[in-house]
Amino acid sequence: MKGAAVLPQMMTTRQFEQRTDRFWEFQEESNSWVEVKLPFDLVSCVNDNCTKVGLIDQTSKTEEEHLANGKDVSNKTKSLKMREGDLTGLEENSYTVLPLRRRMSLTKMSDTSIWVTGESGSIYERFWNGVQWVIAPHDLQISAGRAVSVLIVNQTIFTISEEGNLYQMKLSDWVELKPAFNQSINKEAEQSSVIQMKSGTVSYDGLRVYFCTKTGLLLELSEVEPPRWENHGRPPGADVAAIADMARIRTDVVYTISPTGDLYEYDKSSRPSWKKHLQSEETDKDGSLVPLQGCMIYGLSGDHSVSLFLLTKGGKLVERRLHQRKWKWITHGSPEDHHLTSITPFLEDELKERFFSLFLTTSTGSVFEYQIPQHLGTAQEDQISEAWQNHMHPPNAKAARGIPGLKFQLGRILFALDDGRLAELHLPGLGGQNSGPTNQFNRKKLSSKYIWSILDAPESEGWNGEYCTEERGPMNCIAGIKDEPNDSGNIRSLTRRRKGTKAQQDYLSLGTSRSRLVKASEEYRFPDNWINTSFRLRLVQAGVSFFIITEAGLIFEYLYTESVWLWLRHDHSTPMRGALGNYNGSVFFVDVYGTLLIRERSNNELAWINCTAMRKGRQVIGGPPWDGMSGKLKVTAEDALFFVSKSGRLLQFSVALRKFKWKDCRSPPETKLACIIDQEVFRENIVFVVGRNGRLYQYNKVTELWHEHHQSQHLVLSRLPGTAMRPSFFSLTGSLFMLSEDGGLVEYHWNAWNGWNWVEHGTPSKDVTLVAPPSPCIKGNQLFLIGSDGNIYLRYMDQLIWRWKNCGFPQNGDGDTRDQTEMGANDRMQEVCMDNDPTANLDINLKNPNDQNRKCDPKVAPTRPIPFSEDSVIFELRDGRLAEIQKVQDSKWVWQRIIGTPTSSCKGSYLTALAS
Repeated sequence: MKGAAVLPQMMTTRQFEQRTDRFWEFQEESNSWVEVKLPFDLVSCVNDNCTKVGLIDQTSKTEEEHLANGKDVSNKTKSLKMREGDLTGLEENSYTVLPLRRRMSLTKMSDTSIWVTGESGSIYERFWNGVQWVIAPHDLQISAGRAVSVLIVNQTIFTISEEGNLYQMKLSDWVELKPAFNQSINKEAEQSSVIQMKSGTVSYDGLRVYFCTKTGLLLELSEVEPPRWENHGRPPGADVAAIADMARIRTDVVYTISPTGDLYEYDKSSRPSWKKHLQSEETDKDGSLVPLQGCMIYGLSGDHSVSLFLLTKGGKLVERRLHQRKWKWITHGSPEDHHLTSITPFLEDELKERFFSLFLTTSTGSVFEYQIPQHLGTAQEDQISEAWQNHMHPPNAKAARGIPGLKFQLGRILFALDDGRLAELHLPGLGGQNSGPTNQFNRKKLSSKYIWSILDAPESEGWNGEYCTEERGPMNCIAGIKDEPNDSGNIRSLTRRRKGTKAQQDYLSLGTSRSRLVKASEEYRFPDNWINTSFRLRLVQAGVSFFIITEAGLIFEYLYTESVWLWLRHDHSTPMRGALGNYNGSVFFVDVYGTLLIRERSNNELAWINCTAMRKGRQVIGGPPWDGMSGKLKVTAEDALFFVSKSGRLLQFSVALRKFKWKDCRSPPETKLACIIDQEVFRENIVFVVGRNGRLYQYNKVTELWHEHHQSQHLVLSRLPGTAMRPSFFSLTGSLFMLSEDGGLVEYHWNAWNGWNWVEHGTPSKDVTLVAPPSPCIKGNQLFLIGSDGNIYLRYMDQLIWRWKNCGFPQNGDGDTRDQTEMGANDRMQEVCMDNDPTANLDINLKNPNDQNRKCDPKVAPTRPIPFSEDSVIFELRDGRLAEIQKVQDSKWVWQRIIGTPTSSCKGSYLTALAS
């Protein structure tokens, strides 16, 4: 306390002295430091009340002082030692260091076949069918887990799973292959049941493959049919962490790197078989070697020279060179202020060129080309001028850190991108999505400047690459056919397909986000009943059970049991606001305090589980609008539900195998989330959300990256849940339907020919706006909207034309059923939405619906409807009752029944019971 008493006096005698112009601000949304521009206001916020408390301005330094200071900073950055796996706090050139993508890999089978493992653990082949590049799935079975790499040995395909198991493809199926050794010969050999593979490398002749095990052994598979295994053990006192390369001159020589970063040479024809390459004092300064694949080049310094290029943990390029029977280390360094993380192996044809180029990725997602002149002399061993050429990265995407590229033809290199897609770095006219394998070209006429083309990945990676089909056409998996007619009879030219740079315009990385341009919407305030109207109803089992939450917070389940419909009341100590999700029969509720609760059956009793009370639990305000695509019953160990927190962040709650776990997925910078538009119905592994600024974003749960979608500034989306529409499980073509802020219907459509496009459908008529989230998608081309006049409107597609139909409300026999198109109303009248016999299927006798004492209002309330079966939808009426509309044929719908509820102001007969 005495110290506190003298503190004010001490503070009055000291002044802040600014000695630098470089300051950084920590952003919680991106979990990274970002350099700020001066002048910078210092703001203090308490309970959302923010006031300016200070200012950081530029110092009055001379130009010489600025240059000197910049030089010091550069030298400090260059001398910084970065350790593998500990790069999250470091930045280069204001870009965040990327995380490691441990499952990505690229493997070449031929010029027409590239095999890829994605970060999700999927396996797919990028195949040229003679007309275009198509994608064929080759995933492991679910029980095998995720794949981390693919190896191709003499046309035999292997894959390694994340658990370390080896699988061989036989007749399009993956069969586990367990190593088996002669125990009497291989004393160090381990039991085949416990051998787990870490990585593999194929020999240059393509006939053998070497494996590095998780226990540090070097294994060789020298023959495939039948398998012939050899165990080469490990270096004395060390383990094998990675296979750096296999010599092209002597086929029995293998170079490995230990976990501590030492280089070892294995030659089974020499004694001893293992030899260690000692580091020099110069290379020691840059740190030990990184355990990853290097690049071996023959003849770079002479006819009998061998050069092995590797990377150090300091991010530098080093060379281990054998020349005139002498080994030596050469340090090539790195681009200024950049940390190198992978080397792309070369092609044989490149050795015929005057200059040899190495392509390397950095920790921040850039690609550099390092040019080395052929046949270096002793006077030429220094780096040539401007040896490092920065190819940067594709727009709004970055190359994955630590993943080598793949040169599958001269002038064409594939890279895995950090966001799960692929990119091709190629010479103009030689590559890109439209270009197949090129066998002949004039090298003299080729430009030396490379360009980028982004290639979509399959849905399993959260993107828009459709799988090939067995049907005749350009997408055929074996042989493509040009100019096939589509359903409308028109010729669909391949040149109309979305190619190359078109994909780059679909997404914005968060660094280029425009969300700050619509700050007026950042202060959006949710209506008091927002949760209740958006999540009042929830389907549990189609045609059997659904929940309704009343305005007073009571929970009722409408249940069909023993040939009787009845209302079942579920009591809880706190009032509820909404039902946010359904998984495996368990329903997720949110109470008035934002607590997430599970209602589930335990043995023969019903129980409540408090999810917010769990570790890292949060209070929530919203969840996914729908519980998965109808009929899509795929269950995986990664199953999770997503919710929106009170603070506007996206939360992931794992539910698979009852291993409940919270994860904070954050939100885009400077943007709080309002609601979830779709969770993995439209795209696997993707959650589409709308920010409180009225803009559309997506979150990829595999890469954990946010992207913003292009959206015109005049289009502001409402903060209500949306609906995904896909015509089938086998096609990614489809749309996201949302409402605009002014009450119009908005469609965000994707197809393989035109990519993403916004379509504004407007309203059914000039006097009607849309007031509630869209209904579920019906048959891939129909959905219902609730109008401000209390009618429901059907938006459906008829012969490739979108039309409106006014379906009115129950007991509205005189309602307008005019059939309208986007261009206006037609002259004909058609009964499409009608009532059945009012005494046949109604739960309530409506002999006198105009009786004021009954307090009945059959118009439709602005509550999000829910599906009740594949052909029926449940709506809430303004008087608290429910109504079911059912499809009878094509786009013809009838009001099937009205369901009385325990709290409806329009009283009727119903059965109720207390859940126990």
